[in-house]
Amino acid sequence: MDTIERIKQAVHSNPIVLFMKGTPQFPMCGFSSRTAQALKAVGAEFASVNVLEDPEVRANLPHYSNWPTFPQLFINGELIGGCDITLELYESGELERMVKEAKKA
Repeated sequence: MDTIERIKQAVHSNPIVLFMKGTPQFPMCGFSSRTAQALKAVGAEFASVNVLEDPEVRANLPHYSNWPTFPQLFINGELIGGCDITLELYESGELERMVKEAKKA
């Protein structure tokens, strides 16, 4: 399976997936850490992909998503954005609503 297919599979087989540097338990950058913390704070169950362990995903995800930086959060197959957008959604209460909707889907 090529890298784009693996990315598509991760995005479409998980209601919520976070492509990040490190893992939720051991984030390797502050932006990834804050994004994972916001998801945890709203009770999200989410899959994560450590882009530092998979250079092919790290190189190809920006082409797939048309988003240049990490982390990248996808909910129900749709790119939500990176750290700043996720934190804005968290602060407004919108992230919690989106997570609840993803659980229903």
